[in-house]
Amino acid sequence: MKNIILVAGATGNLGEQISRELVSRGASVKAIVRNESDPKKTQALQDIGVEVIAADFNNPSHLLSACKGVSCVVSALAGLHDVIVTAQLQLLKAAIQAGVPRFIPSDFCTDYTQLPKGVNRNFDLRKEFESLINDSDIKATSIFNGAFAYVLQYGTPLFDTRNKTIIYYENKKDWKIDFTTVDDTAAFTAMAALDESTPRHLHIAGFQVSPQDLADLSIKLYGDAFKLIEGGSIEQFLAFINVQRQAHPEGENELYPQWQQMQYLYSMFAVHHPQLDNSRYPDTTWTNAEDALKPISH
Repeated sequence: MKNIILVAGATGNLGEQISRELVSRGASVKAIVRNESDPKKTQALQDIGVEVIAADFNNPSHLLSACKGVSCVVSALAGLHDVIVTAQLQLLKAAIQAGVPRFIPSDFCTDYTQLPKGVNRNFDLRKEFESLINDSDIKATSIFNGAFAYVLQYGTPLFDTRNKTIIYYENKKDWKIDFTTVDDTAAFTAMAALDESTPRHLHIAGFQVSPQDLADLSIKLYGDAFKLIEGGSIEQFLAFINVQRQAHPEGENELYPQWQQMQYLYSMFAVHHPQLDNSRYPDTTWTNAEDALKPISH
């Protein structure tokens, strides 16, 4: 089958970069976008040779038409239940009906299969879709990239550039946390989309750093060692998060409320990749921690 890849969520940062990587590797790329998508973003896709298909995700015939002749669907959709579960399920059904052999869901995150339900709202949505795709007649591959490296540029408690502090939990000063840049994730995903032999799960990390590693890097990047602060046990942290979630129910309708951001931090210290598939595609290059942090260096 000719390599025709359908990308959903292509107007987002990751989806656009995946599309670019696919085009650079000679694939024919179709991008399914909503009718209300930003015209500038859809034009940018067309300018690099992507066939843009405006579709209503609530119209099965639109999705079926987009999926015809496709060898792999790549979802880079982002959102809450209406997107991660409902919209992806509609796309999955269309892909199966059209005879698409492979599907890469929007699982670009920490390996949520190692986490119990309830500790990360956004991961629970992916768990729900996981159960649906596992019961379907399509070959699925989830790509777990850990956290996107750009979160280290947001002044989070893990790497607080304003206060020059680094928080860690439960004596995990040397615990390695998985990070990958958007560009590296996109390049690996493009190669996986063109690879018919991918397994159910792939784990990647452009770099793995501990809080102590970040403290050491802060000296090199800032000329000043950030202070390591132990935040207690991860169980205590999770209990605090649950209290915050109950106190702010309005966050259930937001993609990244403050308590959800804390859930991501909890996940970083709760699980990490058991092994990496970085070497699966030898031509892949990986951005290291120092280079990923350079944009915020002084």
